[in-house]
Order: sequence, then C-alpha cells, then structure tokens
Amino acid sequence: MILNKKLTILLFLIIPIVMCAQSEIIFNGIHLEDSLEEVIQKIREISDGSNLISVDNPTFPLAKVKEDHFVCTKVKTEKGLIESAVFTFADNKLTYIEARGNSYNTFISKRKDTARTYMDYEVYLKDKLFLKKERDIAWIMTEEAMHTNLFTWENPYLKSDCETNAKSSHSFEIPVFLKMGASMNDLKPILESNSDFISIEELDGSDPNAQLQINCFGVDYLGFPRKIEARFGNSKLNVVWILTAKGEEDRIRKALTKQYGKPIFVNDNWEIFNNWQVAIRKDKPEILLMEEKIGRDYKTSYFKQ
Repeated sequence: MILNKKLTILLFLIIPIVMCAQSEIIFNGIHLEDSLEEVIQKIREISDGSNLISVDNPTFPLAKVKEDHFVCTKVKTEKGLIESAVFTFADNKLTYIEARGNSYNTFISKRKDTARTYMDYEVYLKDKLFLKKERDIAWIMTEEAMHTNLFTWENPYLKSDCETNAKSSHSFEIPVFLKMGASMNDLKPILESNSDFISIEELDGSDPNAQLQINCFGVDYLGFPRKIEARFGNSKLNVVWILTAKGEEDRIRKALTKQYGKPIFVNDNWEIFNNWQVAIRKDKPEILLMEEKIGRDYKTSYFKQ
C-alpha cells in the first residue's frame, strides 16, 4: 500500500547505523547539530576567509524559524586543503555541509571501507557522506537532510555571486504540471524539463496501484528544489510524493490551505485537503497527491472515514 511505501533511494537508512568516526570532524572537530557559534569559532581557526549569511524567512526545508549559511574558503584539514565549503544551519543546528575543490581526495584519504553507489554518487552511509568524484564535491548531512535528498542540492551561497544565486522564484502552489491521469509518455518530457535531472525506477509490486516511478530532482516548491516521486499505474499518473522536512510543516500547511482551503481531516500523522486528494504526512514528512479514486479508497480503507 502506498501509505507504507519504502523510501526509493535510501531504503538502507532504516538499517541501524553503527556509530563510527564522523566525516565532519576533519573540520577542526565539529559535529552535525553543533551550534552556529561553536562551528564559526572552530572553522575560522582553519580557514582563510569566511562569510555568514543569515535568512530570517527560511526556505531551507529543515529550518522552522531561521537558516544560516557559513561560507568559507581555503579550509585546512588534517587530510588536505579544501578550496571552499559551506556549513548550513537550521534553527542554530548544523545540518548540512558542502565542500568543493580537493574534497573527493580529502574525504577518501586512508579510507578502508567501500562506498555504496546511488546514481553517480558514492555513499558512505555510516559517515552520512556523499561524494561526486567527477565534480569533486562532497556532502555531509543529518538523517533528516538525507530524507529530503539534500545531497542532490548544491548550495547557491557557495557560488561566487551568492546573494544573486540564492534568490529563486517562490512557487507557493503544487506544480500545475502534476496532472493526475496524464500519460507517462506525455508527462515524462514535462517532468524532465521542470527538474534538474530525473531517474526512472521499476517498482517491486508492493504498491498495487503503480508499476513505475519517475524520480524528479530539483523541482521548485515553496522556493526550494525538491525531490518528487511520480508514480504511474497502467502508464497513468496516479500518485505523487513530494519530500519535505518537519521544520517547514507550518509553511506547507499555510500554502496548502491557501490553495485548497482548510483541511477536511486531521489526525496525529495526517492532514487531508482537496476532497482526499492532497495530504500532509507528518510522521515521515512528505506531501501526498492522489488521483480521485485512490483518494476515495484510502478515505475508507486507511482513514476509516
């Protein structure tokens, strides 16, 4: 059943993680979820230059009230010099690191374990480390950031014209091209043109309503590039999942209420809108879109209404 679907990419995230040396400690001993003040103090000791960018109206999914980006150049680590790095904070907790320039060699130096592979990423899951060798980029992030697939996001503040590049158009409505019932042949090029890239996945049969899923990365919603999972049954779009984070739940609720009106059903884990066709999932943050028949079926079979 779709409401108990497996995560497409990081199914292995549910496997208990054995604690080990964390990748981020090469940055003068910092740790994920450290405070902004702690990280700034330690990183300034090992970098040639830095710039703090604070955002009071966040679009970063993990941030509820405030996001901060601490951008540094020429960061010296015990394993090598990294050309540039950005440390992103959600409500004063370090949640995401992106490093460029000599990052690949720095992070694989003296490693004895073998990376897993997902698309063109090398993944060291225990260290929450993702690498792209050909582009020499490394990402380290919290589990919640992995759920939202932030390893496919490139922080615009790390680019030279950071203030300009960080500004994006804010789409406060569910993308209009996600039309239930649209054929896969018609919709695939539209999904591709509205994404940074896509991947196509054959499903395992656990969802009786869908046989194929198009994973779309970088689709704009609420001013941030998202992963969207578009599911097709008999080559027709009938379910969409938009991956989100807990920190933005209030922003999403306000946006859906503005678009569809107040929710028609609320419990601890779900809020339902638009005649059972749109939902906020709260236990594992996502937005669910369903075609009308599936929505009616779940109203009675799952929600007992």
